[in-house]
Amino acid sequence: MKKLFLLIFFATLKFSAMAYLSDENLGRDTTAVIKLNKQGLDSRFTSPEQTISYANKAMAIAKRIDYMEGIGESYRVRGIGNYYLNQTQKAIDDYLTALDNFKQINDLRSEANVLNNIGNLYRDNDYGGALDFFQQALTIANKLHDTHLIAKLDLNIGDVYFREKSFYQALNYDNQSNVLFAALKDSVNLVLCLQNKGVIYFYLRQYEKADSLLLSASKEAHQLDLNETIASINLTIADSYIAQGKFADAEKAIQEGLIYASMVKDGKIQADFKYTSYQLESKRNNYKVALSILQEIYQADSVSFKQNSSIQINLLREQAKQQARIKENEILIQKQKYDRVRFWGATVMSGLLLILVGLLISNVKRKARTNLQLTALNAEVSRQKDNLDRINHHLEEIIDERTKDLQVKNKKLSEYSSYLSHQIRGPIATLKGLLNLEKEGLVDQRECIRMMNKSVSEIDDKIIEMSDMLHDPGRAGF
Repeated sequence: MKKLFLLIFFATLKFSAMAYLSDENLGRDTTAVIKLNKQGLDSRFTSPEQTISYANKAMAIAKRIDYMEGIGESYRVRGIGNYYLNQTQKAIDDYLTALDNFKQINDLRSEANVLNNIGNLYRDNDYGGALDFFQQALTIANKLHDTHLIAKLDLNIGDVYFREKSFYQALNYDNQSNVLFAALKDSVNLVLCLQNKGVIYFYLRQYEKADSLLLSASKEAHQLDLNETIASINLTIADSYIAQGKFADAEKAIQEGLIYASMVKDGKIQADFKYTSYQLESKRNNYKVALSILQEIYQADSVSFKQNSSIQINLLREQAKQQARIKENEILIQKQKYDRVRFWGATVMSGLLLILVGLLISNVKRKARTNLQLTALNAEVSRQKDNLDRINHHLEEIIDERTKDLQVKNKKLSEYSSYLSHQIRGPIATLKGLLNLEKEGLVDQRECIRMMNKSVSEIDDKIIEMSDMLHDPGRAGF
């Protein structure tokens, strides 16, 4: 039994050491996944291709170690990279896969982040759909008290209201977001807040205020190397300068914006700059150049329309697939729960059986020890019983001897009593007779006293003799 316990102990020690080493390696791998995903996310404004590269590296490690949270985040980051490259179909595929992963592990915060990303995809085509996804994410963010996510969602909701031309409602959300990002000291998103407010004031035709906000945002974006944001800000600045008749400044803004748009390979912003260039040339009355730009825009719009129609269809298909996947995942989760319950049930039963076997073995050993003790006690009881029997037999012999002795003594006492009665009665009768004679005056007084003295002496002698006989029962004559 001791050997079995030692074997179990050493096996447990070995597995513990292996588990420790495995956990240590796993910790390093998960840290690498988190770091790569963060690097990818930080690169989204400067180099979306780099974002995708980091995400793919993180995903490979996460899949190797079956790190579900890391896998989901890698898909989300890669989707963000594809979004900034205007690869809408790839982005939605990545987002929906990430959403599946996070739902399986019940990671609400990451789920809300993906819903926010999907809302950004819908923002250009379906304002209602975008708001729906943003509100779902906002509900989770409020539940988790995630201030950073709440601020991002306020910013995105404000952008949707801006696109619906609800400018003051949009401005309200942008201001809420600005306050939260300022408290969090998030310089990147503060730039986006400045940009959004500048765009709103441009559409409200408050050009001076718009230019001030946009130039401040551009300055901060340059310091942070936010190439995508710089291009987007320049687009609005160019529109503002055109509206104010500052054509030379507008042309400089367009040229700079195109450089940054080409750096991030953002075809949509490049197309927007073409339209802004058309507006500029049209305002300058350069109609021939404006017409040439307009033809390019028309061709690009035709292709873009077809792509957008295809994207809408694919989005609907992906939503249907997503619903099917969700149902499959729910069934799989239920099966996994059932399997876990069965596994733990079997484990508990095995544990209980082991405990029962241990108790039975312990009980058998205890009974064996008890039987040995009872045997020893029975032997001791038998020995003491024998001793008691011997003592009882000895006592019976003593009692018999004492009984016989008492019988002899009683017989002698009876004889002594008869003897005493016979020996003393004579002198006493003489004394009584002398007393009677003396009363009647029939005897001489001296003679009477002499005879009475004699009788008393006889009585005294008899008493002394009987006392000697009483103290020496074996004396002859008794």
